[in-house]
Amino acid sequence: MTDLQSIKTRFGIIGNYPVLNRALEKAVQVAPTDISVLVMGESGVGKEFIPKIIHGESRRKHQPYIVVNCGAIPEGTIDSELFGHEKGAFTGATSTRKGYFEVADGGTIFLDEVGELPLQTQVRLLRVLESGEFMKVGSSQIQKTNVRIVAATNVNMLKAINDGRFREDLYYRLNTVQIDMPALRERKGDIHLLFRKFAIDFAEKYRMPELKLTDDAVQYLENYNFPGNIRQLRNLVEQMTVVEKNREINAVKLAEYIPIQNQLPAVINKNSSSNSSSEFNSEREIMYKILFDMRNDLNDLKSLTSELIKNRTNEDFSHQEKNLINRIYTGEASHQNANSLLYFENSNQSNNFNNQNNLSKETDNYEEVEDIEIEEPKTDSLSLQNNERELIVKALEKHKGRRNKAANELGISQRTLYRKIKQYNLEE
Repeated sequence: MTDLQSIKTRFGIIGNYPVLNRALEKAVQVAPTDISVLVMGESGVGKEFIPKIIHGESRRKHQPYIVVNCGAIPEGTIDSELFGHEKGAFTGATSTRKGYFEVADGGTIFLDEVGELPLQTQVRLLRVLESGEFMKVGSSQIQKTNVRIVAATNVNMLKAINDGRFREDLYYRLNTVQIDMPALRERKGDIHLLFRKFAIDFAEKYRMPELKLTDDAVQYLENYNFPGNIRQLRNLVEQMTVVEKNREINAVKLAEYIPIQNQLPAVINKNSSSNSSSEFNSEREIMYKILFDMRNDLNDLKSLTSELIKNRTNEDFSHQEKNLINRIYTGEASHQNANSLLYFENSNQSNNFNNQNNLSKETDNYEEVEDIEIEEPKTDSLSLQNNERELIVKALEKHKGRRNKAANELGISQRTLYRKIKQYNLEE
């Protein structure tokens, strides 16, 4: 059997992840046979290498190898593309045309995105798989073909079958052998190898020095989600090869190219004091920020209430205003003071304001309200202020003083951030 490493070298495949090796081994094992193969995997994982290996290691390797992107061919013409058509079969058919199954007779056809095939075409394809027979569009003559079919898809085929978008019998005919290609995020140890391979290729292509990754950049890449898989990594390397003047790439530079919202939670350097990114994203610090904002709102409300109390007499308060004062303070006042406040409300609800004794009691209780208000703002939590200051410092350090990025990280406006920087004397 062909050595696995020679297969990787021959087809330019990089990586040693066990699932990747298993996929390549299965491709080599089934290559000498004629059974159909279904390659499964996300978009951009390199599914196209499997049919190349199967064709290249089979006895059909000197015969045609045709790649058909089923999702890129319009539904109205795909039957003609695959099976051919007779002259006059439809408007525009000015001559007889051979289809891919006729041209590739004796060779291999790779049906990429096979899950996008229309149902009518699926019926024709099933007949080819079962009997090797097909008919051109507009013809009643049966033709024979000897074609090896390898299909690939990133569609959940079982769901497509349940939704009525794909025939179950065709699925099982295609899926005689299933080969699964792993996503790039599952091959963490292969990511920096692929980066280096692409860096060498593009350095040669554009005649520029090769990009090099620092240790923190390698770790950053390994913890990135890569929704576009290998295709995304390749485009990233090509872009950085052309754009970047400094050929040594660190994690900070990578963060400028890779969207932060797709970044998985990760510690870039466990032994570094610059580990503020992971700390800053902790739920505890986010809760501190929320609580601090709520605290500020409450203090503002108390200040307004204090001004209201100081500038008005007892007769000026409405029933609703007294209720509001009571609700603001009773949650934090002692039980005794709460009772006094309730008495303040009840005594004022009576219309006996001419009674000097009642008025005297109301005045005493009003003074207790003032005492609570005056004392409460002074107990404002210093630890919350310290945490806000610390969060702002961390955000500015993380983004190297770039206030717009720090404001986005903190979830506040730039104007608010500038005010806070001035408040805490953080200006350089």
